[in-house]
Amino acid sequence: MPLSVRLDASTERLVERLARKRHQTKSEVVRDAIGMLAEQEKGSNEKRRPYELIAHLIGSVRGGPPDLSLHTGEKFKQLLMGRRNKRR
Repeated sequence: MPLSVRLDASTERLVERLARKRHQTKSEVVRDAIGMLAEQEKGSNEKRRPYELIAHLIGSVRGGPPDLSLHTGEKFKQLLMGRRNKRR
């Protein structure tokens, strides 16, 4: 089905460059781009749990003390006591 699309000069040059690089016609490049956009939209409409949104970040930090979560209540109490003592 024919479709006419108006492109600015830089976008047209980009489409032409991609077509040459991929050995495709400009129409094929546009169809592939629309297909990839549709796939992204389909994936973004799915409900995702908070864990799934940050799963790529979990375990990505290296270094630092290994016991940061131990005795946090006691450390917090010491911090507050230190602040209180400074005010006196």
